[in-house]
Amino acid sequence: MLVVRPIGPQDQDALYKIAVDSGVGFTSLPINRDVLNEKIAHSVASFAKHVSQPFDEGYLFVLEDTLTGEVIGTTAVEASVGTRTPFYHYHRQTVVHASPTLEVHNKMEVLTLCNHYTGCAEVCTLFLQEAHRCGTNGRLLSKSRFLFMAQFAERFGTKVIAEMRGVNDTSGNSPFWHWLGTHFFSMEFKQADYLVGLGNKVFIAELMPKYPLYVNLLSPEAQAVISHVHEKTRPALRLLEKEGFQDMGYVDIFDAGPTVEAQLKDISSVKNSEVLPTKIAQPKHDAELFLVSNTQLTNFRSSIVPVSFDDKGNAIISQETARGLELHHQDLCRLVAVKAYYKTLQRL
Repeated sequence: MLVVRPIGPQDQDALYKIAVDSGVGFTSLPINRDVLNEKIAHSVASFAKHVSQPFDEGYLFVLEDTLTGEVIGTTAVEASVGTRTPFYHYHRQTVVHASPTLEVHNKMEVLTLCNHYTGCAEVCTLFLQEAHRCGTNGRLLSKSRFLFMAQFAERFGTKVIAEMRGVNDTSGNSPFWHWLGTHFFSMEFKQADYLVGLGNKVFIAELMPKYPLYVNLLSPEAQAVISHVHEKTRPALRLLEKEGFQDMGYVDIFDAGPTVEAQLKDISSVKNSEVLPTKIAQPKHDAELFLVSNTQLTNFRSSIVPVSFDDKGNAIISQETARGLELHHQDLCRLVAVKAYYKTLQRL
């Protein structure tokens, strides 16, 4: 059984392996054991912390095969970005240069440096080992975050964003950064990416151009990748779009990958989830696949499993599911249908 759970100190080696496998451009997991261990410690402290309003908490999860104990993926949620250090983006905008005298009217696209997403929650650090990218595994890893956020909404900003990995080649070179770095930073993309992963963002404020960048002045290669995602990130973007996330014209300042956003209350898995008591028995023959979680904080568990319902509104789950999710008879669970539509929940 595959279960999403909070990360713990015992997962240090597994997280390091994931950082190595994720490659260049996956900024949130630098290949540095000390930094990764700090992230684990910060996550453990965040789960244990009493929160009345979100600040700098970060919640890191792993996807574990309970049969083998193998960790095959990870994902995370940041409670409120930009609370301790500035959180930068470029905003794509159109400016008009016009001269009635000359009868010239030109529209030009610019990239403007901004901190517009300060205070937003962020879903991030989604990575699934390639051998396990099948079935509902990706959906489990992605959507579990939303059940957690629905259950503990007071811990997160009301708007949720996701920075999508931009285009870079097999050598880790970013066409957008190649132009930007050449003119303003004098460092390779991999070095800048690594520094940001370590939490060293001071150089951004020091060296980043403060005035809007005219897109037509960028190299053709840089222009071509603005708002485009890495080929391995397309499935993650599609999942978020199905949840209601939209591209509002913000891009990453390093690789120009798009940032998508949604109001927490409007995310499909949040809006359509239900909290029901559990009944431990063999699900009926008409059982459908649901994403199910317990309602605990530090002991959060979620998985995609068959669920049916009795006439009293109980969610019927198997004994194996109950063990994996650490649920007992009549404990409350939160669940949402895996299908794009929600027939079963609408019947309840």
